[in-house]
Amino acid sequence: MQTTEEHLRALMIDGLDGDPAAHAALLRLLVPLLRGFYRRLVRGADDDVEDMVQDTLIAVHTRRATYDRGRAFTAWLYAVARYKMIDHFRRVGRLRPIDDLEDLLVSEEFEANSMAKLDIDDLLEQLPPKQARMIRATRLEGLSVAEAASAEGIGESDVKISVHRGLKALMVRVQGAMR
Repeated sequence: MQTTEEHLRALMIDGLDGDPAAHAALLRLLVPLLRGFYRRLVRGADDDVEDMVQDTLIAVHTRRATYDRGRAFTAWLYAVARYKMIDHFRRVGRLRPIDDLEDLLVSEEFEANSMAKLDIDDLLEQLPPKQARMIRATRLEGLSVAEAASAEGIGESDVKISVHRGLKALMVRVQGAMR
């Protein structure tokens, strides 16, 4: 299934126009995206991740009328997700330390550029295939390094190196596109 900005936005608009199948398909596609987003930011807290994914899906459903059809869907989605993360940590009484600032900055760059309709898939196509697959697996689909390594039949260090190099290259490209 496609998870491009264009496809997700089309499903959202179709859902807003009364197509329940499009709305259900959108929510299903959002689960791995949100898991990846939260896992990147909340290390080692799978229960927290699942709670935030569910809270965000509920918010997407109940607040879908607030979506501006003229704007990028993923920018709206990640804004909702960030608010849900803040709400979650206020509710459970803990704050998340920022331990991987580079990953946070990369996610912020992707979200900011979704407003300019830069498509993640287009960006990943510019990378060597293994780097793109490992970024997709660990950052977008939410797999752990061990799970991605096992699925690809490579070592965990190879996954980490591929992700690091790919993210570094993407950061340079995204920053160049912003100028």
